[in-house]
Amino acid sequence: MSLSGTALWPLGLCPLIPCSWSYGRGRGRGRGRCRGSASSDPYVLELAESLEDSLPSSPSPLRNLRMASSEALLSTPWPSRREEPFRFTDLSFIRNSRIHPVSHPYPVTLLTPLSDLPHPLYVGPLSALSSPSLIHQVSQFLSSSAPHHADLFWSINGFAAPDLTLVYVPQGTHLDNPIHLAYHPSHASDTMHLSNPRVLVILEKGARLHIIEDFSANHNHSYWTNAAFEALIGEAAHLTHSYIQSQSLSAAHIKWTSVRQESSSTYQLTEVSTGAKLGRHNLHIQQLGPDTVTDLSTLHLSVGDQTQDLHSTLVLDHPRGYSRQLHKCIVAHSQGQAVFDGNIQVNRYAQQTDAGQLTRSLLLQPRATVNVKPNLQIVAHDVKCSHGAAISDLEENQLLYFQARGIDKNTARRLLIFAFGGEVIDKFPCSSIRDTVRTQITNLLDPSSV
Repeated sequence: MSLSGTALWPLGLCPLIPCSWSYGRGRGRGRGRCRGSASSDPYVLELAESLEDSLPSSPSPLRNLRMASSEALLSTPWPSRREEPFRFTDLSFIRNSRIHPVSHPYPVTLLTPLSDLPHPLYVGPLSALSSPSLIHQVSQFLSSSAPHHADLFWSINGFAAPDLTLVYVPQGTHLDNPIHLAYHPSHASDTMHLSNPRVLVILEKGARLHIIEDFSANHNHSYWTNAAFEALIGEAAHLTHSYIQSQSLSAAHIKWTSVRQESSSTYQLTEVSTGAKLGRHNLHIQQLGPDTVTDLSTLHLSVGDQTQDLHSTLVLDHPRGYSRQLHKCIVAHSQGQAVFDGNIQVNRYAQQTDAGQLTRSLLLQPRATVNVKPNLQIVAHDVKCSHGAAISDLEENQLLYFQARGIDKNTARRLLIFAFGGEVIDKFPCSSIRDTVRTQITNLLDPSSV
């Protein structure tokens, strides 16, 4: 692996770990290169120096987040397959690439007209926010928002995000139209450009919002998107989250989603991921009060030499929590792989919890691979919980049913595959998103239809 550019660590951001320092030139301001500590990984240290060099020199409202992330970054080694969370996820594709961190915010297109948004709702970069009280609220949240299972990639984003897209919905506000954030990487070179987009959604009591995150690409360039999405859902608030990932098949896409739900709130996630050579979604949700609802639906598709990986954790600590998780994946290539590691923790005081988890996988080629680990950890005794897993190719009796009615085998297979994924796609609230995703999947599974 090589990192393009040189970087010198700023003394002001040095984490509180043993380091030795030497000074040199760096964009016209005094800096020191951190030589590392006993716990530092040389590879991660080199990456951190390159990330630091890409940051703007002007003061940032993300300074506290960067300070906290820098310490975690330098004390965390690059993940290996000897570690359980990455046992089935090969990161050598990233490590062996020539990485170049970009110095500007990830290009995000807001497809919702700002003129349609009621005041004082805010959607935009944190750097442009003028409300001191809201800036303070965001700063306080970011200082304590790291999930319990946060990893190196969370720290990379926290340290290197040039800015943050804030979506703030005040108490009792209901938005009829979704907030649509579209991400379109624009770099093309012999290096792997690393971008760190970050979104924070704050819904106050009784607010309601539908947000769409759309990571797409119309080219086959190599790049690395390392994204983070955080949401604080207030009491009785409702967040619907649509997430579509159709990035370049030569790209790496690693995403963290961290959600905190107050009492009586609802979080609904619908995800369809079809792109990237390496796609990984780390999903962490914590229910912070009683009568809380969490509904998660995911469809992953691997049509090439791809890895689609979902690691999820849902923590229930309060009475009468409700959750449903449906994970589906289709592996349609002999070198394709899907990974699901789903953990639901029902802790001692989460009595009368109703939690269900189901993962189903279709393997359409002889050497296609899927690794699934549904996991329920239950301490409370008065609960209603279930989980299940199924992995198979299409059943012959299903194909025979169609053939007996005059439908040829290839057409029958296409219909059954599309129906398998349709259960998740139909959960998108917007018909335009449903139609777009169906077209994407049709084109990927049946290129002759393009």
